[in-house]
Amino acid sequence: MIRLVGFLVFFIFVGVIGENEQCDTDNCHVKFAFASYYQDNMVLQRAPHKSVIWGYGKLDAKVTVLVMQDEYTTHVQLGTSNIPVWSVTLKPYNYIGGPHKIQAIQEHNGVNSTALISNIMFGDVWVCGGQSNMKFTVAMAFNASYELSLAPKYPNVRVMTVGDDRSNEPLHDFKNLEQPWSVPSKHSLTGDNVEWTYFSSLCWLYGRYLYDFLKVPIGLVSSNWGGTPIETWSSTDALKKCGLHLCDEPDFKLEMRNRTITKVPRSNSALWNAMIHPMLNMTIKGAIWYQGETNYDYHNAEYACSFPAMINDWRDKWLEGTRGQTDKKFPFGFVQISTTTESDRPNDGQYPVIRWRQTANYGYVPNEKMRNTFMAVAMDLADNDSPTGGIHPRDKQTVAARLLLGSMRVAYGRKDINPDGPLPQSAVHTPAGYVVLSYQDDQPLVVTKQQDFAIFDVEVCCDGECSMVVAPIASYSNRHVILDTRKCLEKGDSPKFIRYAWALTPCEYKKCSVYNTRGLPGPPFYIEVKN
Repeated sequence: MIRLVGFLVFFIFVGVIGENEQCDTDNCHVKFAFASYYQDNMVLQRAPHKSVIWGYGKLDAKVTVLVMQDEYTTHVQLGTSNIPVWSVTLKPYNYIGGPHKIQAIQEHNGVNSTALISNIMFGDVWVCGGQSNMKFTVAMAFNASYELSLAPKYPNVRVMTVGDDRSNEPLHDFKNLEQPWSVPSKHSLTGDNVEWTYFSSLCWLYGRYLYDFLKVPIGLVSSNWGGTPIETWSSTDALKKCGLHLCDEPDFKLEMRNRTITKVPRSNSALWNAMIHPMLNMTIKGAIWYQGETNYDYHNAEYACSFPAMINDWRDKWLEGTRGQTDKKFPFGFVQISTTTESDRPNDGQYPVIRWRQTANYGYVPNEKMRNTFMAVAMDLADNDSPTGGIHPRDKQTVAARLLLGSMRVAYGRKDINPDGPLPQSAVHTPAGYVVLSYQDDQPLVVTKQQDFAIFDVEVCCDGECSMVVAPIASYSNRHVILDTRKCLEKGDSPKFIRYAWALTPCEYKKCSVYNTRGLPGPPFYIEVKN
């Protein structure tokens, strides 16, 4: 048997005492156990990363952790919350083999206590966060019956759901796990047929598609809350970078179609503290994110700062919490928000702006401010008949498939896969009153006719006040789209900017104007016109 020594670090246990501890002013009596989210059926991060395992015990007790043929030893010490904790860092384990058992043994004053977790796999762990479109469950999505019928065929994709919780201080462990680590089944993916419980449809589909591609165990942790702004998911450190740490609002009541949700958190860091911070000790592969709808009217202008700041802060904190085992630039994928209707959001021009802000005002990712990120465009997936409102489109399969492409390139190094739709590299005005949009050479265009181009979702800014006029397509080829901007000449001016898909709902389902031959939509853009 190989013996390894585990080391306890104190900074990772900052927080308040969870409900599974019983402490008073004189002493703290903690049952010997793994931390709340180290459970049967879980996935631990595979090699080349090292997983961290921790739990609770008697102060100064010796703890031995057995993993396959390896033995790790450490001692229980007081963390910064004066809670006796133990922790070990495992060596890298390959995903091949399993399932495994992990046993922890405590020796204290001649008395041994044991804790055991079983059916453990090593693979890739992904965190799925955001608001209601990430919360949106498998049972609510398109083709739910079919998706649920496939669940038993994926025993190596494991799921866990963090329960809604908030805190004014960072918690070191979860107080509310809505769903323990589970093997996929109709029950584990439907939450007893109660809407908005578990399991996240986008998280599940992304993980299932990822498994189909990699054939590696996948662990999925769903942590989300509908109607919440990004500020609630950001630490104070992240908010300070954008001057938002002093901008705070109380919880509010959110009305949803057929359902009322009360006391939705808007308090700074409340969900970061309770629903993200507790798992910073768990080594992960990456994260995916679906959020932004709430920020259309809440710190909209700051979102281009607050979103990249949150991503980078999560990375810094996870690197610290896992003792350097989670990549310092772990891959982070997100969904560029989809569509909605005026009954859900006012058509005041701010909703499409959030799509732009999600890219830090670049229009694409990765970019200088958002490195190692990937994005799924969803503005062509309109679903105004969705029972929960047009803001919640049911086609999560397409979104997951688009995220998968980005993940393959960014997270798994598949440089032969291009996950992006067509984006113009330049816009040039001709003397005849046309603008030529030129696209990159590796993406042949597929342009959809919109009523013989009489209506087209490209607009041009052609005066000092930048009032937008429609610019129909005059012609197109595999590499170029030529827009008729002669209306600018009628105004005695030339076009200044071109913007595309700048609307609550830019098009009907999968009928936007510009795609590539692989069916990927061109994202919204805002580009300066050169003469």
